[in-house]
Amino acid sequence: MSDNKNIAVAFPGQGSQKPGMGKDFCEQISVCRQTYEEAADALGWDVSSMCFGDDERLNLTEYTQPCIVTTEIAMLRGLSKNHEFAADYFGGHSLGEFTALVAAGVIPLADTLKIVQMRGRLMQEAVPVGVGGMAAVISENIDVDMLKKLMDGLNAGVANINSTNQVVISGEITAIDEAEKRLTENFPAGKSFRFIRLNVSAPFHSYLMKSIENNFADTLEKFGSSLNAQNASKVTSNFMGGFHTDSSAEVKKNLVNQLSNTVNWRKNMQTLAEKAGQIYEIGPGRPLRDFFKTIGVTCQSITTLSTAEKILKGVN
Repeated sequence: MSDNKNIAVAFPGQGSQKPGMGKDFCEQISVCRQTYEEAADALGWDVSSMCFGDDERLNLTEYTQPCIVTTEIAMLRGLSKNHEFAADYFGGHSLGEFTALVAAGVIPLADTLKIVQMRGRLMQEAVPVGVGGMAAVISENIDVDMLKKLMDGLNAGVANINSTNQVVISGEITAIDEAEKRLTENFPAGKSFRFIRLNVSAPFHSYLMKSIENNFADTLEKFGSSLNAQNASKVTSNFMGGFHTDSSAEVKKNLVNQLSNTVNWRKNMQTLAEKAGQIYEIGPGRPLRDFFKTIGVTCQSITTLSTAEKILKGVN
């Protein structure tokens, strides 16, 4: 990791949501409450009630996505208010990329929330329930090329390269079953692996999402007219595996391509680590901290107001 003073933030994506997320920030910091109010005005429903209570819809993709983005931006604004916290570079895992674009000033929050709500709706409707699935392959120093070769010819592929030790595959359920069988029969001698099926509602980042790309592109054109790519080069792209360019058209294209292509998170972690001397994960969960650890990089996770007070005390 760089020894400079630059700060990078990384935002987790779907799966990090939990009841009560962001509530402690809202109870004590007015700008956080205002952020949830801004979200409610944009979407036409009470985002704070869904985040703070036990509403089961929090786990429905079209609600999950705007709730996570709202919470992460509220937390970031609260940290800025209370600790004068400011970041130089931004990254986000899958959905978290949208939070990163808001944080960098590329897309306004209100427009982003409309975009991700439609993104979630389209992703859920793309494939009938039970047709697709996802699974995590966990092993030391996974050879991604070997994994791709083993899956050759299957209606599934690599969805997320999360770390040196975790790769997620996605596609048709029958293909996921066959992938597990092939891995069991052909995994390198002397190495072990775990195959964990994920409890997801759709096969994200797989070819099965291609059917919604045009509709999502239309959504980006409708709500993304205010996109300002001037700061996009400070935000990592999951599709590219590196920083966005300062082209609005390219940013939109990358976001569309992210739907059905691999999330190159391992490369994005390395990109952020090369630019920043300090990296913070900000969100309701902390899945990214351990991913950074696998590449020898320290990432401090801020999930609550109390952890923020401990971690950021004296930073500025």
